[in-house]
Amino acid sequence: MADPLTDLSNRGVSIWLDDLSRQRLTTGSLADLVARDHVVGVTTNPAIFAKAIAGHEAYAEQVRDLWARGAGVGEALRGMTAFDVRWACDVLRPAYHASGGVDGRVSIEVDPRLAYDTEATIAEARFLWWLVDRPNLFIKIPAARQGLPAITACLAEGISINVTLIFSLVRYDEVTGAFLDGLERARQAGHDLSSIASVASFFVSRVDTEVDARLAYHHYERMLASPRWAALSAAGARPQRPLWASTSVKDPAYPDTRYVTDLVAPGVVNTMPEATLRAVADHGRIPEDSVRGHYAEARQVLSDLEALGVDYGEVTEKLESNGLAAFDASWREVGDQLRAALRQRPDGEESGA
Repeated sequence: MADPLTDLSNRGVSIWLDDLSRQRLTTGSLADLVARDHVVGVTTNPAIFAKAIAGHEAYAEQVRDLWARGAGVGEALRGMTAFDVRWACDVLRPAYHASGGVDGRVSIEVDPRLAYDTEATIAEARFLWWLVDRPNLFIKIPAARQGLPAITACLAEGISINVTLIFSLVRYDEVTGAFLDGLERARQAGHDLSSIASVASFFVSRVDTEVDARLAYHHYERMLASPRWAALSAAGARPQRPLWASTSVKDPAYPDTRYVTDLVAPGVVNTMPEATLRAVADHGRIPEDSVRGHYAEARQVLSDLEALGVDYGEVTEKLESNGLAAFDASWREVGDQLRAALRQRPDGEESGA
C-alpha cells in the first residue's frame, strides 16, 4: 500500500513539523509523529508559541515558578520557549544522530522585535544558543537586511542558523552570500565546519505560488557548483538546505497538498503544520521531482507578471515587513498575557510587587 510520507522521504525531502507546544511534548504527540510519520525536525515561530502558551494549563506550573522567582516577562518568555525547544531537541536527538547531524533539528527564533538591530540579534542568538544548549538546535534569524550580518557573525562563531522569512530571490542570494561568508570566517577561526548547519526558509504560500521556490532551488544548485562552496565542502562544510515554509495553502481553490507535492527535490526540507502532513499522508501523490526541469516555466511566470505591471520586488518587500510585524504582534500579545499572569499570586490574589 502506498505511503506518501515514505515516498516523500525517499525523494530526499526531509519532513519537519511546523508546530510545537508543551502539550505535544507531555502527551507524546511529537514522539509519535517522529516514530510513525517520518517527522525528522521541528520549526517554531512567535505565532506558534503565542498560540501554545495562551491560557494553556500545561504551562501553569512553570508560570507559578516564574512568579515565585519574580521573573520579568522577557525572562519568562525565554524560559518557557527554551524549555519546550530543549525537550523537543531531546525527542529529535535520535534522528539527529541517525542522519549524521543533517536532520533532527529544532528551531527557536530570536525576539522578532530585534529584527532590525544587528548587534541585538547577535546577542540574543548567542544567549538562546547557550540557554537551550543542544547540538541539534537552530537559531532562527529573519532575513531582514540588518539580519544578514548577524547570520554571518553567528555562523562564524559555530552557531547553527535557520534563516527565516525569505520571500524574494534577491534576498535569497544575499542569504547564501551571508552563509558562505560565515563559514569562511568559521574556517579561519578554526571551527569544525561539519558541526555547523543552516537552512534557508523560503515562505511559499504567502503569495500562493511555488514559482519563487523552484527558482530558489536553481540558485541553490548554482551555489553548490561555485568555487567558494567547493573549498568549504572540502573543509567539511554542510550545504545550507532550502526549507519550504508556510506550506499550508491560503487559497481554498488550491489543493491542500500543493506546497508539498509541487516542491519535491532532493536535499530540501518541507516544514508543515500537522493538518498539511495529514493531508499528504491521506491523498498526496508524490512525484519523482517537481522542481528541476521547471526553471524556464517559473522564469516565464515572473516575466509575465512584470509585463502586467506587477512590481514583484515591491510585493516581496511588503511580505517581509508584514511577516516581521505579524511575529512582533504575536510576541507582544503573549507577553501581555504572561505579564498579567505574573501579576497574579498562584491563588489568584494580586501580587503586591
